[in-house]
Amino acid sequence: MTDEKNYITPEGFASLQEEFNNLYKVERPKVVRDVSWAASNGDRSENGDYIYGKKRLRQIDSRCRHLMRRMDLAEIVEPSKQSNLEKIFFGAYVILYSLDRDTEHSYRIVGKDEIEPSRGFISWVSPLAKAMLGKQIGDTVKVLTPLGEEKYEVLDVRYTKLET
Repeated sequence: MTDEKNYITPEGFASLQEEFNNLYKVERPKVVRDVSWAASNGDRSENGDYIYGKKRLRQIDSRCRHLMRRMDLAEIVEPSKQSNLEKIFFGAYVILYSLDRDTEHSYRIVGKDEIEPSRGFISWVSPLAKAMLGKQIGDTVKVLTPLGEEKYEVLDVRYTKLET
């Protein structure tokens, strides 16, 4: 992973902080207690609680380091404080109409750490998000997909949560 800026919404940054705090202040101390208890039971080479606990501790520490790096690189973007809010930029909630399939799709353009396809949260570096950037209501968005070029019409752009 490169050390490029990590654009993120305030909600996304809060989520990273919450995960880090839970791992570091809740999960890790519990696992340390479990490992300490398991170590006091004698032979560690065949002690499943000890072996699993040490493995879990390494996983927690690795995830904490990853979260710290992502937070250090984070550049928090408050979407509603941008100018030209009629255009699609980072943090926008967008409704697109597929001209090829006669369907509507709702998306939000977010940071790499916030991707959640089930909610329509797509990364700002995804092909669809890149194709949408700078567009506004009524514009056509063309994006190359594995099935070929698809065309969408922008129906709505907001910087507050869309009502569904």
